[in-house]
Amino acid sequence: MNSLAALRSALRALAANKLRSILTMLGIIIGVGAVITMIAVGRGATERVQAQMKGLGSNIMLVLPGGVTQGGVRLGAQTGQALTEEDVVAIAREIPEVQVAAPSMRTAAQVVVGNTNWSTSIFGTTNDHLEARDWPLSAGRLFEAAEMQGSAKVAIIGQTVADQLFGDADPLDQVIRVKKVPVTIVGILEKKGQNSMGQDQDDVVLVPISTYRNRIQGGGAGRLKRVSAISVKVREGQSMKAAEEGIKELLRQRFKVQPGADDPFSIRNLTEILQAQEASSQVMTLLLAAVAGISLIIGGIGIMNIMLVSVTERTREIGLRMAVGARGRDILTQFLIEAVTLSLIGGAIGVVLGGISTWAVGQFAGWQVSMTAASIVLAAGFSAFVGIFFGFYPARRASKLLPIQALRYE
Repeated sequence: MNSLAALRSALRALAANKLRSILTMLGIIIGVGAVITMIAVGRGATERVQAQMKGLGSNIMLVLPGGVTQGGVRLGAQTGQALTEEDVVAIAREIPEVQVAAPSMRTAAQVVVGNTNWSTSIFGTTNDHLEARDWPLSAGRLFEAAEMQGSAKVAIIGQTVADQLFGDADPLDQVIRVKKVPVTIVGILEKKGQNSMGQDQDDVVLVPISTYRNRIQGGGAGRLKRVSAISVKVREGQSMKAAEEGIKELLRQRFKVQPGADDPFSIRNLTEILQAQEASSQVMTLLLAAVAGISLIIGGIGIMNIMLVSVTERTREIGLRMAVGARGRDILTQFLIEAVTLSLIGGAIGVVLGGISTWAVGQFAGWQVSMTAASIVLAAGFSAFVGIFFGFYPARRASKLLPIQALRYE
């Protein structure tokens, strides 16, 4: 019996018991659909974290004031001793692993142009902030040295602010009012998207930190040159851990912290945090895929069970085939083809079900999903392997039947 004849015979045998065949395929269908959906969800989560890492910038740390303990209570960030621009200069100058260190101060304010207004975040910072964040301009220029020193009324805006205030018009050289201070737009940032907290990074207006301190914020902070945070970018190939330890030791010296006392600041390695999130997403993907794979194994056990029943029901048929010249390998091939056909048809239906489930998860749950051809091939290939693995024993059992005993079977 050639392969084509064996396939036709297998399909006829499966068609003779349609309901049983469908119920047998059910485990494979659910397993393949679940594997594809879970891999798509996990891969989407990983891609989202990778996009956040790209948007954040590479090798970046954030130094914040605070983190001390008073009266047994541990204070959070932005409490305790303040950071200053002198600390920023010291970090950039004295820590060899550091590429740039940028100060920043932040507030929320209404930005007005003509009859249009928009509530956004106002950052006082330097050009080094954009280098630390790997954030290029899509148009315009950076702040000039004279503008930084002279508290010039200039600003660089994000794409969201540009869209909300100007629509399709060109924002460059336009004047906007930030807390009643007129500033001229000299640059537009490339689009960044959302950060790990779901906040729109493009909804921002950057001004020179001197402008922020002297014109927008006001008050006595200008004399001390305090900053809310320091963004630190570590050189490519340098140890993030060594840079973190160096910054910690330097600031403890500058703040005259006694040995054993808590740090009056905190350092957050943002890259490591996102890498940990990515690793967790990958582990969760493997876990979900493994759980879904159990459904495939259960489906394979169902195939083995039904094939054993089929061998018992068709014992006389097997005896007749052998009596007219069929060899053991012909019987083995026929039953293997039946098992693999069940798996492949179930796998094909499972792929369609997985695609629909993936679309539904992305559409209605709002999750980022990513279904690839590799996951489809993996799930379909595994379903075929399940058919061969669990169908081999019943097929071999059928091929080992003796013709005389098979013909006498009632």
